[in-house]
Amino acid sequence: MAYDVTDFQKEVIDASFETPVLIDFWAAWCFPCRMLGPTLEKLAAENEGTWKLAKVNTDQNQQTAAQFGIRGIPAVKLMIDGKVVNEFVGALPEPAIRQWLAEAIPVTA
Repeated sequence: MAYDVTDFQKEVIDASFETPVLIDFWAAWCFPCRMLGPTLEKLAAENEGTWKLAKVNTDQNQQTAAQFGIRGIPAVKLMIDGKVVNEFVGALPEPAIRQWLAEAIPVTA
């Protein structure tokens, strides 16, 4: 499954009005990013429909990274209804990410 973003407005901002979007700001040279990425992809595949993963390479999308105030990577932001509602920086272990997701993503009844 491809998670790389080609149209940020459509695939992230607009999509966040339908489904929460988890944005992974990363770079190929970033070792912690390479550790975090597969974990986020695994969780996205498990939770398909609950939230969507969008990966943004900060080297290729410097303007977008600057727009979101990215100062360190990996940086993960959760966008709902066009707004960032939660975030973390750094490579967290899978159990910590699962807990963060459980607390950050609203449950719809």
